Amino acid sequence: MTRLKSLLIVLIVVFAAPVLGASQQRPLLMEGKQALFQRILTKPGALLFQEAQQGEGSPTTPFGVHYVYDRKTQNGATWLQLGLNRHGGIAGWMPEPDTIPWNQGLTIAFRDPLGSDRVLLFHDKPGLKKLLNSNDEHAYRRLYQAAEAGELDADSPVIAIQPRTHVDILKDFYLVPIRDHEDIYIGDEQARMLQVSSVPLLPVRAYPDNSAAEVAPPDHQIKPFRSAVVFVIDSTLSMDPYIDRTRKAVRKIYDIITKEDLTGDVSFGLIAFRDNPLAVPDLEYLTHTYVDLEQGQDAEGFFKQVASLKAADVSSRDFSEDSYAGVNAAIADIDWQGQNVRYVVLITDAGPREASDPLSGTGMSSAALRHLAQNKGIALSVLHLLTPSIMADHPKAEQTYRNLSYYPGIGSFYFGVETGNVQRFGRVLDALAQQITEQVKLAAMAAAGKTLAEERQTREDRSARQEKPDQLAQFQAKVAKLGYALRMRYLQQDDKKQIPSVFNAWLVDRDISNPLRQTLDVRVLLTRDQLSDLHSIMRQVLITAEEGLLSPRNFLNDLKSLAATIARDPERLGTTTRITGAQEGNLADMGFMREYIEDLPYTGEVMNLSLENWQDWPARDQVRFINRLEEKINYYQVLHDHTDLWVSLDGGPISGDSVFPIALEMLP
Repeated sequence: MTRLKSLLIVLIVVFAAPVLGASQQRPLLMEGKQALFQRILTKPGALLFQEAQQGEGSPTTPFGVHYVYDRKTQNGATWLQLGLNRHGGIAGWMPEPDTIPWNQGLTIAFRDPLGSDRVLLFHDKPGLKKLLNSNDEHAYRRLYQAAEAGELDADSPVIAIQPRTHVDILKDFYLVPIRDHEDIYIGDEQARMLQVSSVPLLPVRAYPDNSAAEVAPPDHQIKPFRSAVVFVIDSTLSMDPYIDRTRKAVRKIYDIITKEDLTGDVSFGLIAFRDNPLAVPDLEYLTHTYVDLEQGQDAEGFFKQVASLKAADVSSRDFSEDSYAGVNAAIADIDWQGQNVRYVVLITDAGPREASDPLSGTGMSSAALRHLAQNKGIALSVLHLLTPSIMADHPKAEQTYRNLSYYPGIGSFYFGVETGNVQRFGRVLDALAQQITEQVKLAAMAAAGKTLAEERQTREDRSARQEKPDQLAQFQAKVAKLGYALRMRYLQQDDKKQIPSVFNAWLVDRDISNPLRQTLDVRVLLTRDQLSDLHSIMRQVLITAEEGLLSPRNFLNDLKSLAATIARDPERLGTTTRITGAQEGNLADMGFMREYIEDLPYTGEVMNLSLENWQDWPARDQVRFINRLEEKINYYQVLHDHTDLWVSLDGGPISGDSVFPIALEMLP
């Protein structure tokens, strides 16, 4: 009897298990999908209710991600039942108009429109498509001028235009999620039409539909325009002449600052770097901060701190030095708070230690460092001393430094000093520092009442007097262009405009009048915890592959699973690779890879790589690919630790739920 009773209990458990599993509520699937659930973002100010149209709602975190479990219509209004996860955790009900469909994790950031056309936002796809297919420059120009003047009529296909003032997503967070897309050509350039939802984070005034929503500015005086320049200087053997010439250039600038009564508005810092002291102990240090920006507000503080700086007495192991460590120290260790313009000027005669170099102190690539600098609003310049040496590899170093110093929309801030000539180096340094100081002066004059038109005329007159556009003139022109853009942001800070408060608009990702120019950057909104998970999983995938425990096919499928999951549903990071312990394996094994990748407007390197490509690559290309992945892993760790870059959507302290819009190219 006892054995029969036990058998009955076992049978009940076995047959009941599927029933219990089936009773667990699941989110609604996206149309035509088998594994992708419907998700939404909550708009700022949205309320969550325990029952549809009943009781008082509770506030929600702006842009919070929820899964859709049910939808119903009551009294003509559609309500969504939402859950915080896909495992049945029901949170409540919300009116559908307070939500944004979020079926992929991609969002966009508008690039600075200075000197180019601003992006037009269209009512619908047919209106935009008709204009692009017609290739009618006159029709486009009429629409653009009407939008710019705020004179769009009710029949216009355009409903808004990108704000004239650049809104930096890293300083004033906004969200423009991509909802749909279609490929199209503008001339010979492939472009994408994107349907987006535009949501400003801050409360906005009510404006007509054809104008940009504007944030009500607080009542305060415009703050002083402040610039900071941190020199990152190679202090290895033979660099003494350049160190002395840098001191001389800074001395000249302090004299100008004092005469112009701009003391305190321009600060200088200085960081010296050498190479890994574990390889050569007599080098004494890898990086050393001689002057921070507080100490460098005046000449006395700067020169007191920098008096002991001199070149090393011994050589490094080879001609490469760890210049990346110096740049990283300037980005991470300097307090940039309150600085409107932020420059880091790298001065070196050597190539860098790349991420794969065993002596690298950062483990980061030029691309990772550049992104990290731009995340903090820092423009990198490189003064590369092309000194004669049989060990030097100047062409390779130049290519790397050009990539490091690239600034979107302007170009590379690289200057190669032929033969390392000290006098020519001094002229370049003087020109750079004087231009930065002049930017502060012009901004101060403009803030005091000088019109922007007068300043623009002054710039044009000065440009007309320049000699033929040699390398120095071109370098100065780029610095002037960047400085002008940053001053315009400063002068318009009391007239700051948010992203247009328009929903479900269509735009194109290239400049209609100049298709070679891309008008936006694609980003993925990740939480700090999700980035930490990504870092851990990618690291384990690489370690497992290197130990020979993953076949090439499984290695690529695990990476593709990670890449697709990030772009589609970052909350599932822990369940889509073999490494994370999912019983089914990765997305490819589960048969859902195509489902995750299809309909994505943008994909990265990993998703575009086939097993056939991988097997056809020579070993060195496979190693380079793995090195690029390792560089990204190192970047994730550094980004995670820069807490000042993360955004707390609910206004609380930085936590694992804080978010950051990560550039798509920095993801696998």
